[in-house]
Amino acid sequence: MPDCLFCKIIAREIPASIVYEDDRVIAFNDINPQGPTHVLVVPKRHIATLNDLSTADDGIVGEMVRRAAAIASERGIATGGFRAVFNTNRDAGQTVFHIHLHVIGGRPLAWPPG
Repeated sequence: MPDCLFCKIIAREIPASIVYEDDRVIAFNDINPQGPTHVLVVPKRHIATLNDLSTADDGIVGEMVRRAAAIASERGIATGGFRAVFNTNRDAGQTVFHIHLHVIGGRPLAWPPG
């Protein structure tokens, strides 16, 4: 998608602090972190929202979740706890319409989130 911020990061048109990349996903530090660790795990293929997923996408979603857990482990926050969040559509706080999984931790997180 030509106007998608995350597609531009994937294409290296916009810089990002990349922490992981393979042929299907990329992970980078959030520019507005909500904790000491706040990483976004993003599929390289553009999918606007979770509502746009099909059964063909089960593998990529699983890979995103596994990568989130691996990043939490690498950052030393897996044992203490971390939050993995997909926001879907505006009312849930989605501002970039390319699915992404927030990995947030390194501090106590309250519930409900807000």
